[in-house]
Amino acid sequence: MRLIEGTQYEANECDILSGVCFVGQLDTHSLGVFLILPLCIYLSIGALFLLAGFVSLFRIRTVMKTDGKRTDKLERLMMRIGFFSGLFILPALGFLGCLFYEYYNFDEWMIQWHRDICKPFSIPCPQQRSDGLESRPIFQIYMVKYLCSMLVGVTSSVWLYSGKTMVSWRNFVERLQGKDPRTRAQAYV
Repeated sequence: MRLIEGTQYEANECDILSGVCFVGQLDTHSLGVFLILPLCIYLSIGALFLLAGFVSLFRIRTVMKTDGKRTDKLERLMMRIGFFSGLFILPALGFLGCLFYEYYNFDEWMIQWHRDICKPFSIPCPQQRSDGLESRPIFQIYMVKYLCSMLVGVTSSVWLYSGKTMVSWRNFVERLQGKDPRTRAQAYV
């Protein structure tokens, strides 16, 4: 809570379009330190671990092929990991790109907003830009940001929706109900 000339008001960090409170909505320093920097670090560390995992899987696959063993299950796993990591990394990069767009343009947008409201409220106006252009946010980029932030969670949850997971949940629920799921002649490997 901030105090300005005897009046109290709350500094609201909510998104103008969605109304969701989020770090860095009104402060580019907070946006850079608490969102962009950690996301860049985590995404790069995750990409390094993914790369190391694929290198290891390819080595295991090479050894299995030279020993004459079947590698079809391993190759399916590698394809599944690659597909879902792509579905995770691409929206994360899109979200990060939208945050960079906001970070670099926010101050100019606020100055333009101040230019727009200064005359109706009879307050001093900031100087016009030398090139005469108006800097305004692009609505579609905000929509892409919201879509990318949701897609990361959706693609993460899709990984869990497999036949084995459904059977495990069904067995868990049946155990909670007092039924013994092992009495069924259903083996799932």
